[in-house]
Amino acid sequence: MWLDRRSRITHRVRLWVEALAQLLPIAHVAKLTGLHWHTIKTIDQQRLERLHGEFSAQDVRRIVMDEFALHKGHRYATVVLDAQRMRVLWVGEGNSREAIRPFFEALGAEGCKQIDAVAMDMNTAFDLEVRQHCPNAEVVYDLFHVIARFGRDVIDRVRVDQANALRAEPKARQVIKRSRWLLLRNRDNLDSDQAVKLEELLAANQPLATVYLLKTELKEIWYAPTVREAARRWKTWLRFALDSHIAALVQFAKRLSKYRRGILASAIYPMNSSILEGVNNRIKVIKRMAYGFRDASYFFLKIKDAFPGKTR
Repeated sequence: MWLDRRSRITHRVRLWVEALAQLLPIAHVAKLTGLHWHTIKTIDQQRLERLHGEFSAQDVRRIVMDEFALHKGHRYATVVLDAQRMRVLWVGEGNSREAIRPFFEALGAEGCKQIDAVAMDMNTAFDLEVRQHCPNAEVVYDLFHVIARFGRDVIDRVRVDQANALRAEPKARQVIKRSRWLLLRNRDNLDSDQAVKLEELLAANQPLATVYLLKTELKEIWYAPTVREAARRWKTWLRFALDSHIAALVQFAKRLSKYRRGILASAIYPMNSSILEGVNNRIKVIKRMAYGFRDASYFFLKIKDAFPGKTR
């Protein structure tokens, strides 16, 4: 049967196109089927709207909020994920309070009251909006984002400062300048040669050794089995950071102190940062494959389709 009186596509062809569009970029489907790009996009978008067009967040207790680059030029969008079911609940353009407010409005007063934990990066807009709408929610700051910021604000800064201090020693300066990825990557991800180079670098440069060690110790706060143990680890870490007299590290530690409660909350709500990494990586794949991404609404539906959630 035909789809409608104005369509030249049968239901059988539509089902075929829908299946192909879930696996291949639209340009490839168009080449394979001989159909126009816009025809395929319309068929796929109609499928996505049937599946994900209506907002649904029943029985959601814990959510993850994150931003991702929508276009070049610092344009961002926000994604909200059900942390327990791994389901994308909502995607919207922008990362301001006004931009993310529609999510909480769609969730409703009763739905907001059911939220007991929200994982996020240290985004003031997210924090303030959650506290306004979700009176029972505990904000949990995400390990992945904190460590990434530590890498940018502390390790990179100290590395550059140490390299600049060695202008009279070109060879030693080059070693430090080229050590960025050695210092930022997890030790477990280094091969044997890289591990040796890292050990030699840390043995030769005390400031870099200090910030590298404190990066490792900072991670351990998120893996504490209790809030009391997390508080003990935090207190120890903060003391070492402040006593280091390394300007970038001291400044970072003082700023991070403002977020202490949300860091310690990870002992109660261990919302793994790999959730966010998985979402962000999948979004990047969708963008790279193009998937016919020509408008935000279609792109957001594609993101929802990539994370339909798992059944309990």
